[in-house]
Amino acid sequence: MIIWADGKESHYLAPRLRGMCPCASCKDEMTGIRVVLPIHIPDDLEFRKIELVGQYALQFEWSDGHRTGIYSFDYLRELDQPGNHV
Repeated sequence: MIIWADGKESHYLAPRLRGMCPCASCKDEMTGIRVVLPIHIPDDLEFRKIELVGQYALQFEWSDGHRTGIYSFDYLRELDQPGNHV
């Protein structure tokens, strides 16, 4: 869960957030097409570690060993907009 400066609370499920990983291994840099789809992510996936990247992002280590995605706070907030529930 993230509590934003404006008081909004965002709750993220690990498998769905992992399915939206922005890294080049999960999303083709040239086309933007997802290489790793949410259907490929196990339902029991868990957060193993969460690290702050500078003052602008979070990096997650997942129970499947993946850890290269950097989720900017802007991207995380975007994912919590209506229709993008993660």
